[in-house]
Amino acid sequence: MKIIVGLGNPGVRYLETRHNIGFRVVDRLAETCHIPLSTKRHQTLYGTGSIDSQKVILVKPMTYMNRSGEAVGKMVHFFHLGIENLIVIHDDLDLPFGRFRFKQRGGDGGHQGVRSIIELLGGANFLRLKVGIGRPPRGMEPAEYVLNSFDLFEQSHLDRVIDQAVEALRVLISDGIQTAMNRFQKKNRTEEG
Repeated sequence: MKIIVGLGNPGVRYLETRHNIGFRVVDRLAETCHIPLSTKRHQTLYGTGSIDSQKVILVKPMTYMNRSGEAVGKMVHFFHLGIENLIVIHDDLDLPFGRFRFKQRGGDGGHQGVRSIIELLGGANFLRLKVGIGRPPRGMEPAEYVLNSFDLFEQSHLDRVIDQAVEALRVLISDGIQTAMNRFQKKNRTEEG
């Protein structure tokens, strides 16, 4: 069983912000796989179901981003899962808009939600799907940028990006990390130089 967590901030005020891309991917995954996110427990909204015969728990922490670890930790323990069964979806400033990167273990990369999860779980041995949101314009603080809505160009491509993230997760679950990385990170390899 896998626990798939999309990171974001609860409330209408944050709904359309860049920081909530993890929520939006989990919402679309739930819709696509017919898994209602209707259970409230341990400061989360979650649902259980299957993706290609693999049992999954889809989770949206209802804490704010920098306290995500509190909710995620409770869910991992409640379902008696190891940290290696955790997949976290979050925004990433260092990836261009619409790019993806899978990461197995490692640091938080400056992401407060990921930092909170590492601290509360006492380890970093979990999988992340980073969804690129790009860098802020010159003169704008990253904290302000992530709490703003996507610009008009980004909004016109956002549905496609979210659909691709959902497909990347489905491939990950059904075919494994290597296949998912090969299919969804090819463009990033050339960008790394």
